[in-house]
Amino acid sequence: MSLVPFPDPDSDFSLANIPFGIGEFPAGPGLATRIGDIVLSCDELQKVNALGGPSCRGITDLTAMGRSGLAEIRSLILHFLEGAKTVLGYEIAGASAYPSEQIKMLKPVHIPAYTDYYSGIHHASNVGKMFRPDMPHLLPNYRHVPVGYFGRASSIVVSGTPIRRPHGQTVDSGSVTPSFGATKELDFELELGVILGQSSLQGVPIPLHQAKDHILGYVLVNDWSARDIQRWEYQPLGPFLAKSFATGMSPWVVLPEALSPYMIEGEVQEPVPLSHLRQTVPSHLDIELTVQLQTARMKTADTICRSHAKHLYWTFDQQLTHQTSNGAPTEAGELLASGTISGPTPGSYGSLLEITWRGKNPLALSSGETRTFLEDGDEVTLTGRAGTPGHFVGFGRLSHKIFS
Repeated sequence: MSLVPFPDPDSDFSLANIPFGIGEFPAGPGLATRIGDIVLSCDELQKVNALGGPSCRGITDLTAMGRSGLAEIRSLILHFLEGAKTVLGYEIAGASAYPSEQIKMLKPVHIPAYTDYYSGIHHASNVGKMFRPDMPHLLPNYRHVPVGYFGRASSIVVSGTPIRRPHGQTVDSGSVTPSFGATKELDFELELGVILGQSSLQGVPIPLHQAKDHILGYVLVNDWSARDIQRWEYQPLGPFLAKSFATGMSPWVVLPEALSPYMIEGEVQEPVPLSHLRQTVPSHLDIELTVQLQTARMKTADTICRSHAKHLYWTFDQQLTHQTSNGAPTEAGELLASGTISGPTPGSYGSLLEITWRGKNPLALSSGETRTFLEDGDEVTLTGRAGTPGHFVGFGRLSHKIFS
């Protein structure tokens, strides 16, 4: 029985979760958690001595608390909500609680750097089938090394931020003469991400068995892509303007303590990775993922993708160990994204590039409309969660609407 009621067993935010974010409260920005449809101000809970423990007053960046600080606050909040069944306890909880629609959620951390990986093996294979049909679908390095690139951290935005259609250079089929204009092939990418909770030293790699200790928490990620711009610019160095215009992330950061019961075995890694990347404990996440699309004409959204985090080939632990294996340092707040998470069947493809097979098979929507790529007014929503009814551990909605 929780002090803060959450009658919907379908909520992502059960007592098994207790995520953290930064909310814009009447008194100003501060550390927040969420139970069902209620957002709690940790600052106000602490002001009335409901928590004790490490101070969370004035916290506007989760990295200031660190992983251990957030874990302790989570434990205290859980104990308070489950145990303080008194009139005073109810009054305290009520004074610190706000309906979720009244609180604007801000970016939970300052992100100094961003790395986007390519760890979804089914997505990578599909892209190979489309663009290299006469060659092996996976390049020779894929099963040996987590492939990634460094993205633009300054354009990472939280859920609810409108996404402006980017401009760039594109070329028509068969031409080598570019033109400049708005992308005609705007796409989403279904991803997960981790936020790092501590910095590492230059020249000191993070070994695989210590990688989990560096993870502050997990988020949903939508790494927006302009496919036509990317097709022209990516050779020989990879994505640039086609990716750097926007990356979306969920405002709620789910702690490792909440997701630790949902660590599972993932895709079999063959050949066995080199010793420094060899995973010996279950490190994939048992998280179901969905994508919904709602056009300006639709009253309700269509679900266009159902995927699962188990379809990632490389784990976040392996990504972090690889990223630092040459001695590169990391900073607290860095975001590492998984890459597009597609499953093995069409209904589980995590991008329109795959769903429409490069635009050749338009997606039919319940409104009678079709899509090959996104149009202005379209809203894309990502969700993901682990657990069972009444005990779900999820991220809420990661939603963005397209405009020009």
